[in-house]
Amino acid sequence: MSNILDAFKEKQTEERVYNGPKIKVGIIGCGWIAEAHANSFMKCEDVEIVALADIIPGKAEAFAKKCGIEGAKYYNSDRELIDNEKDIDAVTICTYNRQHAPCAIYALEHGVHVLLEKPMCVTLDEAVEICKAEKKSGKILSIGFQPRFDENMKMVKKICESGVLGKIYYIQTGGGRRMGIPTPFGTSFIQEDTAGLGALGDIGCYSLDMVLNAIGYPKPLTVTGFKAGLFGKKPEYLQKPEYTEVFGVDDFAAAYIRLENDIVLDFRIAWAMHCDTPGDTIIMGTEGGLRIPSTECWNGSIGGPMTIYHNIAGECVETVIPECENTEDNFDKKIRSFVDAIEFNLPTPVPSSQIIYNQAIIDGIARSSDLGREIEIEIPEI
Repeated sequence: MSNILDAFKEKQTEERVYNGPKIKVGIIGCGWIAEAHANSFMKCEDVEIVALADIIPGKAEAFAKKCGIEGAKYYNSDRELIDNEKDIDAVTICTYNRQHAPCAIYALEHGVHVLLEKPMCVTLDEAVEICKAEKKSGKILSIGFQPRFDENMKMVKKICESGVLGKIYYIQTGGGRRMGIPTPFGTSFIQEDTAGLGALGDIGCYSLDMVLNAIGYPKPLTVTGFKAGLFGKKPEYLQKPEYTEVFGVDDFAAAYIRLENDIVLDFRIAWAMHCDTPGDTIIMGTEGGLRIPSTECWNGSIGGPMTIYHNIAGECVETVIPECENTEDNFDKKIRSFVDAIEFNLPTPVPSSQIIYNQAIIDGIARSSDLGREIEIEIPEI
């Protein structure tokens, strides 16, 4: 057993030293998730937040005061910020989902590096246009999947890549909350014209990334999907009763997805349900299977020690993988990796070439649900 566990130990990497000017960053969208971005950027001594933009007048100024950001300029739109801040190096986009694509495309077209919050966007067509702008610009575009930096998520990937599971052929994944429609911060998460996606985009993208990243992001081929808003019209599930009038997205989604290399993916996600979990994540291979315990509320990590089921000397055995300790905040690591990629010309931490597959699946689930049948996923060349 010790040999199996030793195979997954992290290798040390060399520390880099940056001697250039501070990276000038702008924050587009000053809602609650932007606070995490601002706090992490402010921990980087080689970064300066120089500008903030929000479509609500006065919100950017109030945000700066709350976060302790000094000396920044304030704007009422992403375009105003980018057009006026000629020396800006990068922006982090924290708007609601429907504005992810136009903001990212405009920034890239103007030669600015982009950190784009998840989900990448709402539709596959939008994702394609973002990737085209990225390719033409030559700038870095990283998507905001901080669970990638969780030590337990890294362990899942290392186990899959080690070969101990053999050929992977079936994956069950998902997650959710028993009562967790996100309305404490207003209605932008639940309105169709701002969010476009509900649980499917909010936490479903994380669950998909956990397993797809672990197995090398194979191309999705077909999907049979279902989505519904079953609890969002019930006042007891929202922060305020009047929110039921504007609820217009999914609070549950499920799908059966065929991936290349003869892999099938069984997926389900929920903001609300009469159950404690829709199930653990299971990755089955010809030489072993991996069980990843679900969390009470999908939080980007695991709900306990993982287990590998396999055979040794003809006997069925189980190898328990202890939980890994995270010594640094995953959000901080997400921001730091983005800054390092700019400073040292490193590969994009969470590349669009992978996340476009994530977006294609989400888009496919939504379209399949609307059509009531299985659909083929077609991703054009970028």
